[in-house]
Amino acid sequence: MFITQYLTEEHRKCDRFYADAEKAVSEGKWEEAEKHFSTFKEKTLLHFRKEEEILFPEFEARTGITMGPTQVMRFEHQQVREMLERLEEALRNRNKEEFLSVGESLMVLIQQHNMKEEQILYPMSDQHLDREEVVERLSQLGEV
Repeated sequence: MFITQYLTEEHRKCDRFYADAEKAVSEGKWEEAEKHFSTFKEKTLLHFRKEEEILFPEFEARTGITMGPTQVMRFEHQQVREMLERLEEALRNRNKEEFLSVGESLMVLIQQHNMKEEQILYPMSDQHLDREEVVERLSQLGEV
């Protein structure tokens, strides 16, 4: 399996988890929203962990590129983490408007971020790394 395929599938799963949370918030189903958001956050952070602990270091070691796409991705991961905290607070406060507003900004950031990974970083990783070994190591951290 290609790294691009494996990690892109994880992006799509996370998108669906968020959509479920957003729908529940829109409908005022707060307990359901909390459940879906918790899954979204957990799986998104697992995906980031896979990239930050396995893919990025492997990519940097193999290519020698340390100030390029991986640096940008780490920065954007931190931005997402901060927005996840804001969303969690909005959920705790049952603040529908805040959740949907921050969520909209988050989705714009994530979609742009995912596009860069899927069109640049992942294909470069497939080209330079041992795809099967990397996918095996990624999958050992858990299922998104």
